[in-house]
Amino acid sequence: MSDAPIYRLHSYFRSSCSWRVRAALAFKGLDYITVPVHLVQGGGQQLTPAYLAKNPMGQVPLLETADGLVAQSVAILEYLEERHPAPSLYPGSAFTRAQIRQVVEVVNSGIQPLQNLWVLRAIEHDMNQGAAGARAFAARVIERGFKALETVLGGTAGRYAVGDAPSAADLFLVPQVQNARRFGVPLDGFPIIARVDREASELEALKAAHPDRQPDAE
Repeated sequence: MSDAPIYRLHSYFRSSCSWRVRAALAFKGLDYITVPVHLVQGGGQQLTPAYLAKNPMGQVPLLETADGLVAQSVAILEYLEERHPAPSLYPGSAFTRAQIRQVVEVVNSGIQPLQNLWVLRAIEHDMNQGAAGARAFAARVIERGFKALETVLGGTAGRYAVGDAPSAADLFLVPQVQNARRFGVPLDGFPIIARVDREASELEALKAAHPDRQPDAE
């Protein structure tokens, strides 16, 4: 491991957003301590006053650094990239880096937020659609997003999501594919997504960050 400062990562094992950051830390060989935040137990530990004082959005991940607190996975990855530029999560030319960020944002802005825990709880309880209705909505959102993502990857993918080098794009894609499996979305119609997922899932950083390998895994 590197001689970098030890980070404290507030994380939930099943959170795809937390998985991205765990993978980034592992990719860069950075030491960190996991601070588990259970998103369901006791109504959600992310909603306690102590946690909200650190992150008013009441979400994970949250990274404690020597510089201060950084929330939101995109911001955290870019902070880590600037503090520890090698190995790079945004390799290549300016255009290639823009393509990486495009894939990142398709997942980060266009898919995951619409099927996260808060939204599904609102659909299930506040809108009286029940658990089945919430799951159906999540599947619909993911399928819609994957149709767009498949087209995007058709223009960017090589061995990985963008070209032949692993990047932040892969760290966002793999956890989202896991979400798709959780909600029963078949990958048959998304061959590029499925192929990139198979390749990127073999990266040691993504393996180390897998939900099943976390200290708070259930």
